[in-house]
This record gives sequence, C-alpha cells and structure tokens, in this order.
Amino acid sequence: MTELDIKCQHACKNTCATLNEALRRETAMVRYYESTLDECNIPEVNSFISGLVEDKRKVILSLIQKLNEIHVRSQTLDGIASSFNNIDG
Repeated sequence: MTELDIKCQHACKNTCATLNEALRRETAMVRYYESTLDECNIPEVNSFISGLVEDKRKVILSLIQKLNEIHVRSQTLDGIASSFNNIDG
C-alpha cells in the first residue's frame, strides 16, 4: 500500500482508522528496526538504530494517546446525547 492509497473513512466512531493504520505501520517499523539491531555489529549503526527505535516508540505513544482522547471524547458525546434521549428523567 502506498501513501496515496490511504483515504480517510470520515465515518469513524470512538476511534480513527487513519491513526490506527499509522499505529500499525509505526509498530511494524519498530519491529523491523529491532530485528536489524540483532544483526548489526557496528556500534555506530547500532546506536543510530536504537535512537530510531526510541523515536518511533515516542510516536507510537503519541498515537495511542490521541486515539484514547478520541475514544473518551466520543464516549462523552454519546453520554450527553443519550441523556437527551432519556424520556424517563
């Protein structure tokens, strides 16, 4: 899949398909980098790749935080909407 194949679905509820795909790709990249660390015996390259892994982990954490924010916001809005639909109260 190329970058141009990604299209926002615009119908996400409680999550974001685009951010989930980014999370999947970043996680795969970390796994790839980690596998190269096992094979690399040049300290300079090993250190560089370790830095890339750390950077990617920060990106992954940021994506997870944003997905959690979206989920909480959606749940809050659902709660507000359902309180208006409650005819008993």
